[in-house]
Amino acid sequence: MRVAVVGAGAFGRNHLRVLRELETAGDGVALVAAVDTDAARAEEATKQYGIAAFATIEELLKADLKLDAAIVAVPTVKHHEVAAALLDAGLDLLVEKPLAANLAEADDLIARAERGGRILQPGHLERFNPAVLAVEANLKRPMFFEAHRLSVFTPRALDVDVVLDLMIHDLDIVLTFAKSEVREVRAVGLPILSPKVDIANVRVEFESGCVANFTASRVSTERVRKLRFFEPRQYVSIDYARRDVLVIRVDSGVSGAGGVRTPPKQSLDGAPDSQPRLAEAAAEFLATGKLDSAVIQKLLASGQIPATLAMKIAVAKNDPEKLREIAKGLAGPQDGPQDGGQAGVGPGLSFVKPEVKEGEPLRLEILSFLEAVRTRREPKVTARQGRAALDLALTIQATMAAHAERAGLGDFFKN
Repeated sequence: MRVAVVGAGAFGRNHLRVLRELETAGDGVALVAAVDTDAARAEEATKQYGIAAFATIEELLKADLKLDAAIVAVPTVKHHEVAAALLDAGLDLLVEKPLAANLAEADDLIARAERGGRILQPGHLERFNPAVLAVEANLKRPMFFEAHRLSVFTPRALDVDVVLDLMIHDLDIVLTFAKSEVREVRAVGLPILSPKVDIANVRVEFESGCVANFTASRVSTERVRKLRFFEPRQYVSIDYARRDVLVIRVDSGVSGAGGVRTPPKQSLDGAPDSQPRLAEAAAEFLATGKLDSAVIQKLLASGQIPATLAMKIAVAKNDPEKLREIAKGLAGPQDGPQDGGQAGVGPGLSFVKPEVKEGEPLRLEILSFLEAVRTRREPKVTARQGRAALDLALTIQATMAAHAERAGLGDFFKN
Protein backbone atom coordinates (compact mmCIF):
# COMPACT_ATOMS: atom_id res chain seq x y z
CA MET A 1 0.00 0.00 0.00
CA ARG A 2 1.56 3.28 -1.15
CA VAL A 3 1.05 6.22 1.23
CA ALA A 4 1.97 9.91 1.26
CA VAL A 5 2.01 12.34 4.18
CA VAL A 6 0.73 15.86 3.61
CA GLY A 7 2.20 18.21 6.16
CA ALA A 8 5.69 17.55 7.55
CA GLY A 9 5.46 19.68 10.67
CA ALA A 10 5.17 18.54 14.29
CA PHE A 11 2.46 15.94 13.67
CA GLY A 12 3.52 15.03 10.16
CA ARG A 13 7.04 14.11 11.20
CA ASN A 14 5.65 11.50 13.58
CA HIS A 15 3.44 10.06 10.85
CA LEU A 16 6.46 9.85 8.53
CA ARG A 17 8.46 8.07 11.23
CA VAL A 18 5.77 5.49 12.01
CA LEU A 19 5.06 4.75 8.35
CA ARG A 20 8.75 4.11 7.71
CA GLU A 21 8.92 1.87 10.80
CA LEU A 22 5.94 -0.13 9.51
CA GLU A 23 7.52 -0.35 6.08
CA THR A 24 10.78 -1.62 7.56
CA ALA A 25 8.86 -4.15 9.69
CA GLY A 26 7.21 -5.59 6.56
CA ASP A 27 3.66 -4.47 7.37
CA GLY A 28 2.73 -4.09 3.71
CA VAL A 29 3.02 -0.31 3.48
CA ALA A 30 5.40 1.94 1.58
CA LEU A 31 6.12 5.54 2.51
CA VAL A 32 6.25 7.19 -0.92
CA ALA A 33 6.13 10.97 -0.59
CA ALA A 34 5.73 14.03 1.61
CA VAL A 35 4.10 17.36 0.87
CA ASP A 36 4.88 20.63 2.64
CA THR A 37 4.82 24.25 1.55
CA ASP A 38 7.87 24.88 3.75
CA ALA A 39 10.89 24.05 1.58
CA ALA A 40 13.12 23.28 4.57
CA ARG A 41 10.68 20.73 6.00
CA ALA A 42 10.17 19.14 2.60
CA GLU A 43 13.92 18.86 2.10
CA GLU A 44 14.34 17.35 5.57
CA ALA A 45 11.78 14.64 4.73
CA THR A 46 13.62 13.85 1.49
CA LYS A 47 16.99 13.55 3.20
CA GLN A 48 15.76 11.53 6.17
CA TYR A 49 13.52 9.07 4.33
CA GLY A 50 14.76 9.12 0.76
CA ILE A 51 11.31 9.96 -0.59
CA ALA A 52 9.97 12.47 -3.06
CA ALA A 53 8.81 15.78 -1.57
CA PHE A 54 6.43 18.31 -3.10
CA ALA A 55 5.30 21.82 -2.27
CA THR A 56 1.66 21.33 -3.26
CA ILE A 57 -1.04 18.69 -3.62
CA GLU A 58 -1.22 19.47 -7.33
CA GLU A 59 2.45 18.57 -7.77
CA LEU A 60 1.95 15.35 -5.80
CA LEU A 61 -0.98 14.22 -7.93
CA LYS A 62 0.71 15.15 -11.21
CA ALA A 63 3.68 12.94 -10.28
CA ASP A 64 1.39 9.89 -10.66
CA LEU A 65 2.97 7.88 -7.85
CA LYS A 66 0.17 5.27 -7.81
CA LEU A 67 -0.84 6.26 -4.30
CA ASP A 68 -3.45 4.30 -2.36
CA ALA A 69 -3.83 6.54 0.68
CA ALA A 70 -2.60 9.68 2.37
CA ILE A 71 -2.33 11.15 5.86
CA VAL A 72 -3.31 14.81 6.21
CA ALA A 73 -1.40 16.65 8.95
CA VAL A 74 -1.69 20.27 7.82
CA PRO A 75 -3.15 23.12 9.93
CA THR A 76 -6.88 22.71 10.60
CA VAL A 77 -7.85 25.63 8.36
CA LYS A 78 -6.38 23.71 5.41
CA HIS A 79 -8.00 20.34 6.17
CA HIS A 80 -10.95 20.77 3.83
CA GLU A 81 -8.98 22.12 0.89
CA VAL A 82 -6.35 19.38 1.08
CA ALA A 83 -8.63 16.46 1.98
CA ALA A 84 -11.22 17.35 -0.68
CA ALA A 85 -8.57 17.30 -3.43
CA LEU A 86 -7.17 13.96 -2.26
CA LEU A 87 -10.61 12.34 -1.90
CA ASP A 88 -11.54 13.49 -5.38
CA ALA A 89 -8.31 11.92 -6.61
CA GLY A 90 -9.51 8.56 -5.24
CA LEU A 91 -7.34 8.30 -2.12
CA ASP A 92 -8.32 6.99 1.30
CA LEU A 93 -7.50 9.44 4.07
CA LEU A 94 -6.49 9.68 7.69
CA VAL A 95 -7.06 13.34 8.63
CA GLU A 96 -5.60 14.72 11.85
CA LYS A 97 -8.12 16.03 14.36
CA PRO A 98 -10.31 17.99 14.11
CA LEU A 99 -11.78 16.63 10.89
CA ALA A 100 -12.39 20.15 9.57
CA ALA A 101 -12.62 23.76 10.70
CA ASN A 102 -16.45 23.83 10.66
CA LEU A 103 -19.45 21.55 10.18
CA ALA A 104 -20.09 22.59 6.57
CA GLU A 105 -16.57 21.54 5.61
CA ALA A 106 -16.87 18.30 7.61
CA ASP A 107 -20.19 17.47 5.92
CA ASP A 108 -18.67 18.13 2.51
CA LEU A 109 -15.73 15.81 3.19
CA ILE A 110 -18.07 13.07 4.44
CA ALA A 111 -20.23 13.44 1.34
CA ARG A 112 -17.20 13.24 -0.97
CA ALA A 113 -15.91 10.15 0.82
CA GLU A 114 -19.30 8.41 0.66
CA ARG A 115 -19.79 9.25 -3.03
CA GLY A 116 -16.39 7.87 -3.91
CA GLY A 117 -16.48 4.89 -1.55
CA ARG A 118 -13.38 6.21 0.23
CA ILE A 119 -12.17 5.61 3.79
CA LEU A 120 -12.15 8.87 5.77
CA GLN A 121 -10.81 8.48 9.31
CA PRO A 122 -10.32 11.43 11.68
CA GLY A 123 -7.14 11.29 13.74
CA HIS A 124 -8.54 11.01 17.26
CA LEU A 125 -5.36 9.52 18.66
CA GLU A 126 -6.52 8.82 22.21
CA ARG A 127 -9.06 6.28 20.96
CA PHE A 128 -6.02 4.09 20.32
CA ASN A 129 -4.35 4.74 23.65
CA PRO A 130 -3.77 1.28 25.22
CA ALA A 131 -5.35 2.50 28.46
CA VAL A 132 -8.55 3.48 26.65
CA LEU A 133 -8.60 0.21 24.73
CA ALA A 134 -8.26 -1.69 28.03
CA VAL A 135 -11.32 0.07 29.47
CA GLU A 136 -13.56 0.34 26.41
CA ALA A 137 -14.47 -3.33 26.18
CA ASN A 138 -15.70 -3.45 29.80
CA LEU A 139 -17.73 -0.25 30.07
CA LYS A 140 -20.87 -0.44 32.19
CA ARG A 141 -22.81 2.79 32.52
CA PRO A 142 -20.54 5.77 33.09
CA MET A 143 -22.52 8.65 34.61
CA PHE A 144 -19.93 11.21 35.70
CA PHE A 145 -16.74 12.13 33.84
CA GLU A 146 -13.91 14.42 34.84
CA ALA A 147 -11.26 15.14 32.22
CA HIS A 148 -8.05 17.14 32.67
CA ARG A 149 -5.73 17.86 29.75
CA LEU A 150 -3.01 20.36 30.60
CA SER A 151 0.09 21.31 28.63
CA VAL A 152 2.87 23.86 28.83
CA PHE A 153 2.70 26.60 26.22
CA THR A 154 4.25 26.03 22.80
CA PRO A 155 3.74 27.99 19.55
CA ARG A 156 2.35 24.82 17.92
CA ALA A 157 -1.28 24.68 16.67
CA LEU A 158 -2.13 28.29 17.46
CA ASP A 159 -4.44 28.41 14.45
CA VAL A 160 -7.09 26.87 16.73
CA ASP A 161 -8.06 27.39 20.37
CA VAL A 162 -7.47 24.95 23.24
CA VAL A 163 -10.84 23.26 22.63
CA LEU A 164 -9.95 22.16 19.10
CA ASP A 165 -6.29 21.70 19.97
CA LEU A 166 -6.50 19.62 23.17
CA MET A 167 -9.99 19.20 24.63
CA ILE A 168 -11.41 17.60 21.49
CA HIS A 169 -9.60 14.35 22.36
CA ASP A 170 -11.59 14.06 25.59
CA LEU A 171 -14.82 15.20 23.92
CA ASP A 172 -14.48 12.32 21.48
CA ILE A 173 -13.75 9.78 24.22
CA VAL A 174 -16.65 10.91 26.41
CA LEU A 175 -19.08 10.97 23.48
CA THR A 176 -18.00 7.42 22.63
CA PHE A 177 -18.31 6.20 26.22
CA ALA A 178 -21.52 8.07 27.16
CA LYS A 179 -23.47 7.00 24.06
CA SER A 180 -26.04 9.76 24.53
CA GLU A 181 -27.08 13.02 22.89
CA VAL A 182 -25.90 16.29 24.44
CA ARG A 183 -28.58 18.16 26.40
CA GLU A 184 -26.81 21.22 27.79
CA VAL A 185 -23.38 22.86 27.62
CA ARG A 186 -21.88 25.41 29.98
CA ALA A 187 -18.41 26.75 29.25
CA VAL A 188 -15.92 29.47 30.10
CA GLY A 189 -12.58 30.18 28.48
CA LEU A 190 -9.90 32.83 28.26
CA PRO A 191 -6.95 33.67 26.01
CA ILE A 192 -3.76 33.98 28.04
CA LEU A 193 -0.70 33.83 25.79
CA SER A 194 -2.33 33.72 22.36
CA PRO A 195 -5.22 35.53 20.64
CA LYS A 196 -7.41 32.43 21.04
CA VAL A 197 -8.76 30.69 24.16
CA ASP A 198 -5.86 28.97 25.95
CA ILE A 199 -7.66 27.67 29.03
CA ALA A 200 -11.23 26.40 29.25
CA ASN A 201 -13.59 24.71 31.67
CA VAL A 202 -16.71 22.98 30.38
CA ARG A 203 -19.67 21.13 31.84
CA VAL A 204 -21.76 18.95 29.54
CA GLU A 205 -25.00 17.24 30.50
CA PHE A 206 -26.33 14.41 28.35
CA GLU A 207 -29.90 13.29 27.75
CA SER A 208 -29.13 10.12 29.71
CA GLY A 209 -28.40 12.20 32.82
CA CYS A 210 -24.67 11.65 32.48
CA VAL A 211 -22.54 14.70 33.31
CA ALA A 212 -18.99 15.48 32.15
CA ASN A 213 -16.59 18.17 33.35
CA PHE A 214 -13.68 19.08 31.08
CA THR A 215 -10.64 21.24 31.86
CA ALA A 216 -8.09 21.99 29.17
CA SER A 217 -5.12 24.34 29.29
CA ARG A 218 -2.10 24.94 27.11
CA VAL A 219 -0.58 27.43 29.55
CA SER A 220 -0.03 25.10 32.48
CA THR A 221 3.20 24.54 34.37
CA GLU A 222 2.72 20.77 34.14
CA ARG A 223 1.56 18.17 31.66
CA VAL A 224 -1.54 16.24 32.71
CA ARG A 225 -3.61 13.83 30.61
CA LYS A 226 -6.28 12.17 32.77
CA LEU A 227 -9.86 11.00 32.52
CA ARG A 228 -11.82 9.78 35.54
CA PHE A 229 -15.34 8.44 35.49
CA PHE A 230 -17.86 6.82 37.79
CA GLU A 231 -19.92 3.74 36.93
CA PRO A 232 -22.24 1.64 39.12
CA ARG A 233 -20.11 0.56 42.09
CA GLN A 234 -16.79 1.55 40.59
CA TYR A 235 -14.53 4.49 39.82
CA VAL A 236 -12.14 4.37 36.85
CA SER A 237 -9.06 6.51 36.35
CA ILE A 238 -7.25 6.63 33.00
CA ASP A 239 -3.83 8.23 32.75
CA TYR A 240 -3.31 8.78 29.02
CA ALA A 241 0.32 9.83 29.37
CA ARG A 242 1.34 6.78 31.41
CA ARG A 243 -1.09 4.52 29.50
CA ASP A 244 -2.33 3.25 32.81
CA VAL A 245 -5.74 2.37 34.31
CA LEU A 246 -6.82 2.14 37.93
CA VAL A 247 -10.26 0.83 38.93
CA ILE A 248 -11.61 1.30 42.47
CA ARG A 249 -14.57 -0.98 43.18
CA VAL A 250 -17.18 -1.07 45.90
CA ASP A 251 -17.34 -4.64 47.15
CA SER A 252 -20.67 -6.37 46.65
CA GLY A 253 -21.37 -6.64 50.38
CA VAL A 254 -21.31 -2.88 50.93
CA SER A 255 -24.71 -1.18 50.85
CA GLY A 256 -26.79 1.40 52.60
CA ALA A 257 -29.38 0.77 55.26
CA GLY A 258 -31.76 -2.05 54.54
CA GLY A 259 -29.45 -3.46 51.86
CA VAL A 260 -30.13 -0.58 49.48
CA ARG A 261 -27.04 0.85 47.86
CA THR A 262 -26.24 4.38 49.06
CA PRO A 263 -25.44 6.83 46.26
CA PRO A 264 -22.14 8.72 46.46
CA LYS A 265 -22.17 11.86 48.56
CA GLN A 266 -22.05 15.13 46.67
CA SER A 267 -19.63 17.95 47.35
CA LEU A 268 -20.70 21.58 47.18
CA ASP A 269 -19.94 21.87 43.46
CA GLY A 270 -22.04 18.82 42.63
CA ALA A 271 -19.08 16.53 41.95
CA PRO A 272 -18.78 13.18 43.73
CA ASP A 273 -17.25 13.36 47.20
CA SER A 274 -13.50 13.36 47.81
CA GLN A 275 -13.19 9.77 49.11
CA PRO A 276 -12.78 8.15 45.67
CA ARG A 277 -10.16 10.75 44.76
CA LEU A 278 -8.28 10.15 48.01
CA ALA A 279 -8.68 6.42 47.55
CA GLU A 280 -7.29 6.65 44.04
CA ALA A 281 -4.28 8.68 45.16
CA ALA A 282 -3.62 6.26 48.02
CA ALA A 283 -4.07 3.17 45.85
CA GLU A 284 -1.86 4.50 43.10
CA PHE A 285 0.85 5.44 45.59
CA LEU A 286 0.79 2.02 47.25
CA ALA A 287 0.84 0.30 43.84
CA THR A 288 3.47 2.44 42.10
CA GLY A 289 5.21 4.55 44.72
CA LYS A 290 4.05 7.71 42.90
CA LEU A 291 1.79 10.19 44.65
CA ASP A 292 -0.59 12.18 42.45
CA SER A 293 0.30 15.52 43.99
CA ALA A 294 -2.09 17.42 41.70
CA VAL A 295 -5.06 15.54 43.14
CA ILE A 296 -3.92 16.06 46.73
CA GLN A 297 -3.25 19.75 46.18
CA LYS A 298 -6.68 20.27 44.59
CA LEU A 299 -8.42 18.53 47.47
CA LEU A 300 -6.39 20.51 49.98
CA ALA A 301 -7.24 23.80 48.26
CA SER A 302 -10.94 22.99 48.18
CA GLY A 303 -11.02 22.04 51.86
CA GLN A 304 -12.16 18.49 51.09
CA ILE A 305 -9.37 16.92 53.15
CA PRO A 306 -9.71 17.02 56.98
CA ALA A 307 -7.34 19.49 58.64
CA THR A 308 -5.47 16.78 60.55
CA LEU A 309 -4.83 14.80 57.39
CA ALA A 310 -3.80 17.97 55.55
CA MET A 311 -1.19 18.68 58.22
CA LYS A 312 0.18 15.13 58.01
CA ILE A 313 0.52 15.37 54.23
CA ALA A 314 2.21 18.77 54.45
CA VAL A 315 4.76 17.51 57.00
CA ALA A 316 5.46 14.29 55.09
CA LYS A 317 5.44 15.63 51.50
CA ASN A 318 9.18 15.01 50.99
CA ASP A 319 9.33 11.74 52.93
CA PRO A 320 8.21 8.70 50.85
CA GLU A 321 8.03 6.42 53.90
CA LYS A 322 5.81 8.77 55.83
CA LEU A 323 3.62 9.23 52.76
CA ARG A 324 3.33 5.46 52.49
CA GLU A 325 2.16 5.28 56.10
CA ILE A 326 -0.43 7.97 55.42
CA ALA A 327 -1.63 6.07 52.36
CA LYS A 328 -1.96 2.93 54.45
CA GLY A 329 -3.82 4.97 57.03
CA LEU A 330 -6.38 5.95 54.42
CA ALA A 331 -7.06 2.27 53.98
CA GLY A 332 -9.44 0.57 56.34
CA PRO A 333 -10.17 -3.07 57.16
CA GLN A 334 -12.05 -4.98 54.50
CA ASP A 335 -12.80 -8.56 53.61
CA GLY A 336 -10.23 -8.65 50.88
CA PRO A 337 -9.81 -7.89 47.19
CA GLN A 338 -12.03 -9.21 44.44
CA ASP A 339 -11.38 -10.02 40.79
CA GLY A 340 -7.63 -9.79 41.11
CA GLY A 341 -7.78 -6.50 42.99
CA GLN A 342 -5.74 -5.44 45.98
CA ALA A 343 -6.84 -4.35 49.41
CA GLY A 344 -5.95 -1.02 50.92
CA VAL A 345 -8.07 1.90 49.76
CA GLY A 346 -10.81 2.08 52.36
CA PRO A 347 -13.57 0.04 53.96
CA GLY A 348 -15.38 -2.07 51.40
CA LEU A 349 -13.18 -0.88 48.54
CA SER A 350 -10.65 -2.68 46.40
CA PHE A 351 -8.54 -1.53 43.52
CA VAL A 352 -7.75 -3.32 40.28
CA LYS A 353 -5.06 -2.60 37.72
CA PRO A 354 -6.47 -3.95 34.42
CA GLU A 355 -3.99 -5.34 31.95
CA VAL A 356 -2.90 -2.70 29.47
CA LYS A 357 -1.17 -3.98 26.35
CA GLU A 358 1.90 -2.10 25.21
CA GLY A 359 1.69 -0.02 22.08
CA GLU A 360 2.30 3.47 20.71
CA PRO A 361 -1.11 5.09 20.09
CA LEU A 362 -0.02 6.64 16.78
CA ARG A 363 1.25 3.32 15.48
CA LEU A 364 -2.00 1.61 16.52
CA GLU A 365 -4.02 4.37 14.87
CA ILE A 366 -2.16 4.09 11.57
CA LEU A 367 -2.35 0.29 11.63
CA SER A 368 -6.11 0.53 12.18
CA PHE A 369 -6.42 2.96 9.26
CA LEU A 370 -4.39 0.73 6.96
CA GLU A 371 -6.53 -2.27 7.93
CA ALA A 372 -9.69 -0.32 7.06
CA VAL A 373 -8.17 0.58 3.69
CA ARG A 374 -7.26 -3.05 2.96
CA THR A 375 -10.57 -4.55 4.07
CA ARG A 376 -12.83 -1.64 3.03
CA ARG A 377 -14.47 -1.89 6.44
CA GLU A 378 -15.63 1.08 8.48
CA PRO A 379 -12.69 2.48 10.49
CA LYS A 380 -12.69 2.27 14.28
CA VAL A 381 -13.08 6.05 14.40
CA THR A 382 -15.57 7.10 11.76
CA ALA A 383 -15.86 10.44 10.00
CA ARG A 384 -19.31 10.92 11.54
CA GLN A 385 -17.84 10.42 15.01
CA GLY A 386 -15.23 13.02 14.13
CA ARG A 387 -18.06 15.33 13.07
CA ALA A 388 -19.87 14.75 16.38
CA ALA A 389 -16.76 15.72 18.35
CA LEU A 390 -16.33 18.80 16.16
CA ASP A 391 -20.00 19.73 16.63
CA LEU A 392 -19.64 19.62 20.41
CA ALA A 393 -16.37 21.56 20.26
CA LEU A 394 -17.99 24.31 18.17
CA THR A 395 -20.96 24.45 20.57
CA ILE A 396 -18.48 24.89 23.42
CA GLN A 397 -16.76 27.71 21.53
CA ALA A 398 -20.08 29.50 21.00
CA THR A 399 -20.99 29.03 24.67
CA MET A 400 -17.63 30.44 25.78
CA ALA A 401 -18.11 33.45 23.49
CA ALA A 402 -21.58 34.09 24.93
CA HIS A 403 -20.22 33.87 28.48
CA ALA A 404 -17.40 36.29 27.66
CA GLU A 405 -19.92 38.80 26.28
CA ARG A 406 -22.21 38.48 29.33
CA ALA A 407 -19.26 38.87 31.69
CA GLY A 408 -17.81 41.85 29.83
CA LEU A 409 -14.52 40.10 29.13
CA GLY A 410 -13.87 41.72 25.76
CA ASP A 411 -10.58 43.21 26.94
CA PHE A 412 -9.21 39.69 27.41
CA PHE A 413 -9.79 38.93 23.74
CA LYS A 414 -7.91 41.91 22.30
CA ASN A 415 -4.80 40.92 20.34
